[in-house]
Amino acid sequence: MLAVATTARRSWYAEPMKPAPTAAPRWLDDTEMSAWRGYVELIGALNSVMDAELAPFGLSVGDYEVLVNLSEAEHQHLRMCDLAARLRLSPSGLTRRLDGLVRAGLVSRVPSPDDRRAMFAALTDAGVATLQAAAPDHLASVRRHFVDLLTRDEIEHLASAFTKVHAALANEQNRPPCQ
Repeated sequence: MLAVATTARRSWYAEPMKPAPTAAPRWLDDTEMSAWRGYVELIGALNSVMDAELAPFGLSVGDYEVLVNLSEAEHQHLRMCDLAARLRLSPSGLTRRLDGLVRAGLVSRVPSPDDRRAMFAALTDAGVATLQAAAPDHLASVRRHFVDLLTRDEIEHLASAFTKVHAALANEQNRPPCQ
């Protein structure tokens, strides 16, 4: 039978566990909420419009991002783990994204000549041609649905804000380089 604690001799067994103190949430004010909700809602709407406008080229925004990253890489190829990191995808997410691009002949998977464990994603000639065909329409869409709706000052403020947030997130994640 358990002994009951008395006031003369208290036991931590008899004290109810008190939760650790937590900081009160810092709620968003109206301006902060408007900015955050506006951003969240804009990203979804903008990606939908961009996906629809890239569809005639057989691409989604995610596919276009793969092609752009590969086109900007030295020799137009990247290690799979580096491409996944750039695209913020898990290895399985990248595999699913590349499967369609490989089937379409826009990207190929190439074994590394230096490391048998590593694979590269490489832009094919068809991928270059598709990117060249899609880029003018995509850039016109970016202008029509984003850039041309804002003043130069607003664009500069957004560029600064996005750079600041991106740098903070990259610093927090501090991902090790892929092996």
